[in-house]
Amino acid sequence: MYSGSSDGEAHDPPQRKIPPASSMLWVRNLRRFIGSGAGLGSEALMELETKRILLDIFKEKQKKSAEAGTIPSFYKKACEIKPEEGSISHRVQRLAKYRFLKKQSDLLLNADDLDAMWVCLRENCVIDDATGAEKMNYEDFCHIASVCTEQIGPKCRRFFSPSNFMKFEKDEQGRIAILPFYLYVMRTVSLTQARIDMSELDEDSDGFLQPHEMEAYIRGLIPNLAQLRDMPEAFVQMYCRIAAHKFFFFCDPHRRGKACIKKVLLSNCLQELMELHQESEEEVTDTEQAENWFSLTSAQRICDMFLALDKDASGSLSKQELREYADGTLTEIFIERVFDEHVRRGKGGSGNAREMSFESFLDFVLALENKDTPEGLTYLFRCLDLQGRGYLTTADIHSLFRDVHHKWIEGGNYELCIEDVRDEVWDMVKPADPLKITLADLLACKQGGTVASMLIDVRGFWAHDNRENLLQEEEEPEEE
Repeated sequence: MYSGSSDGEAHDPPQRKIPPASSMLWVRNLRRFIGSGAGLGSEALMELETKRILLDIFKEKQKKSAEAGTIPSFYKKACEIKPEEGSISHRVQRLAKYRFLKKQSDLLLNADDLDAMWVCLRENCVIDDATGAEKMNYEDFCHIASVCTEQIGPKCRRFFSPSNFMKFEKDEQGRIAILPFYLYVMRTVSLTQARIDMSELDEDSDGFLQPHEMEAYIRGLIPNLAQLRDMPEAFVQMYCRIAAHKFFFFCDPHRRGKACIKKVLLSNCLQELMELHQESEEEVTDTEQAENWFSLTSAQRICDMFLALDKDASGSLSKQELREYADGTLTEIFIERVFDEHVRRGKGGSGNAREMSFESFLDFVLALENKDTPEGLTYLFRCLDLQGRGYLTTADIHSLFRDVHHKWIEGGNYELCIEDVRDEVWDMVKPADPLKITLADLLACKQGGTVASMLIDVRGFWAHDNRENLLQEEEEPEEE
């Protein structure tokens, strides 16, 4: 995972080399995300709540004992285990959860602890003569563990286990670089802190977050994200709604309305959100801001796009309004299929009453902007599967591309044969069954997003048809 080489084992280097600025910047940004658990509250409040619950329990027992002919019940059926909101059982459960999360938070390293660990690592490492990298062997590793334990406390000891040392790539002298190890510690701490914060918001403690809980988590992060600090207060609620939706698009594939906390922590979405820690405007280009779904620029773009399409200001989009998306380059049959598969019918039950809500629009945009991901391609495949059979035939490809061909000719392009395009799609996918293309085939061929673009968007087909010229244009500035 990590590489390095060395020619010596000097323990007292004459000079120390500071890690690259880019690495240290990432470290500094990540450190800002790591909290100290202060959000869980004070010990005084916890003790006060405990006394209140115990007093309520005592009063309830007195009340029950005063009732004639009644015996307190200590056994609850399985269906009665979940306590009612506001009941003593519910309050006890919340207090137990609070105590557990507080204990876990106290075991984490805070920002000062991480600074102290970094100093210990740099003061007790050796410099690789060949690369200038700061490294440590296992003996140094154990010594640093002792020093850190004395300065920080026993809570850092778990990072200095033999198994952790073996996780990193070693050079010929059996040494590992200190920077990858430090980044590993910081990432572990930050993910643990994120899990504690999410678990605190998990009201029913089932390990899943509902949309409003995810929005609350994102709202709490905004003050710590440099690129979002200046967000207008009036836009915060809408931003949290847009940002949370991407987590559910990728972490809730079955659309159950809740996302697994573990899956959220391991998703690329959280990493993309944390990229907004970068403070300097020079560090982030306009292109990077536009491509990051969680940037303020991207969220405002989504809102402006929806408002521009919503001609009648109804808060939802009709088929006719959605046809204007992307300058009208999407095909008619694709728009129809999107409404058939991903838009709920209106209360009236008629086809004319069906309109796309803002949440459905977010799914639509996420699928089109992430066509190469399994989640985006799954969304699009349901639209391409005209008969709902779980696979595409040559007839389906012909029907889908017919609309693309029509727009292609309208745009003044050269005449082309639909059968040739159909054969090209088959050659690109190389399905396991030569007579049909499945979702698994599209995912396996690594060109599923390109195939989908060719069948639903005339601009996507143009990009594929001119891929060689576009590639040359991208390479020309590099040659200059």
